[in-house]
Amino acid sequence: MNYGNHSRLIEFLIIGFSDFPSLKTPLLLCFLCVYIFTFAGNSILTILISWSPSLSSPMYFFLCNLSSLDVLYTSTTCPHLIGISITQEGQISFVGCMFQLYFFIAFGSTEYFLLTVMSFDRYVAICKPLHYTLMMNKQVCLYGAMGSWLGGLIASIPITTVASTLDYCNSNIVNHFFCDITALITLACSNATIIHTIILIQGVLLVMTSFFLTLVSYINIVWTIMMIQTSKGKYKTFSTCASHLTTVSFFYIIVFVLYMRPSAAVSLRQGKILTALYMYAIPMLNPIVYSFRNKNVKMALKQFIKIGHY
Repeated sequence: MNYGNHSRLIEFLIIGFSDFPSLKTPLLLCFLCVYIFTFAGNSILTILISWSPSLSSPMYFFLCNLSSLDVLYTSTTCPHLIGISITQEGQISFVGCMFQLYFFIAFGSTEYFLLTVMSFDRYVAICKPLHYTLMMNKQVCLYGAMGSWLGGLIASIPITTVASTLDYCNSNIVNHFFCDITALITLACSNATIIHTIILIQGVLLVMTSFFLTLVSYINIVWTIMMIQTSKGKYKTFSTCASHLTTVSFFYIIVFVLYMRPSAAVSLRQGKILTALYMYAIPMLNPIVYSFRNKNVKMALKQFIKIGHY
């Protein structure tokens, strides 16, 4: 095949984890279990929140959005990765690769926005409880959710657009388990300065701004909790944001380990493992975190199961 022009490139070849031949079967079983658990867990959580009247507050509305997002996010790459592991054939069309890249960035960006909005919801609930109903009314919640989804879909356009116009003449072999932009750039023989600049700008504007706003929310939350006189009151108040704080902490720890490390700190193989952890660990853990630490969710699940027996 001639790689002299990206328009002549029909497909990419994603190698997945073929550089871990001894772990072929364990990795296949691992990703299969992760996807099934993520899909089932988040789907059940979405159904519960939509069904139960006791889970109708803004917090659960945003959690429903987060669960739906996690299903879509993992479905963007995991089924194809499982297919590669089974068939050992990683072909993906050029158009298919660009679509995968677009939705990966779009849903990932949406998660930053949504977690930030959820942090603000917890801030209002704890720091301004008397104004919570007014500040977090249905219209505000709807705008917050719609803005998060729309913002993610828009944020993905610049990188995907530029990536689709690059000339891929070095090779068509993507040394990753999906169409990751960093892996695609190494295959391009045209100037990638623009796309590097876009990635840097979006990283600062999206990641750092979301992190800063979330941090500010929780600094105020912690300060408010510290002002509570009784230990019981502190625990009760903290429990209302413990699940979200756990999710946010895991999320940003993995993000900073993955993206803030020196470029030569880990090998490409280790980088793929870290990326997989970032992409699949949080969506899989969210149903566990929000179910085990939330009495209302557990009660709704028991009622749902009880009704199902009749």
